[in-house]
Amino acid sequence: MTTPDFTTTIVVDQTPEEAFRAITDVRGWWSEEIEGNTEKTHDEFWYHYEDVHRSHMKLTEVIPDKKVVWQVVENYFKFTEDKAEWTGTQIIFDISEKGSKTEVRFTHKGLVPAYECYEVCRGAWTHYIENSLYALITTGQGKPNAKGKPQTENEKRLGEAEANEGIPS
Repeated sequence: MTTPDFTTTIVVDQTPEEAFRAITDVRGWWSEEIEGNTEKTHDEFWYHYEDVHRSHMKLTEVIPDKKVVWQVVENYFKFTEDKAEWTGTQIIFDISEKGSKTEVRFTHKGLVPAYECYEVCRGAWTHYIENSLYALITTGQGKPNAKGKPQTENEKRLGEAEANEGIPS
């Protein structure tokens, strides 16, 4: 039996090179607050959204115009019992030509339905891949999050909970 890792796929009219360039521009589609480098094997970067989610990623495989793999070195979720749920998982972008189009297959290997964050993370990845990365590839303008700039309903909800913490009701 195979593990039901989260996967989603987009198909675009642009070339594999254009898709690859967008994928490695993580600030352009996931978060404007990425710190570090996101383009070459062994690059490391840090993602954070408010104090809701933080991750440290290392690029373990980069094949231009074909594949990008991130290893989740460390992870923190404020909203789950196991704060480090993603630690040790892999995020994989497979790029391939499909006729005159380019397919990007995104897999978060290890993000499985048993995880407490699965529904929130599935929704977030669906948005960031199918909407933001797709837009960055096809129009040159993605929809990344940033401080005070949530992009998904769960980011809005979790960010508001974070902002209201400690305020008596």
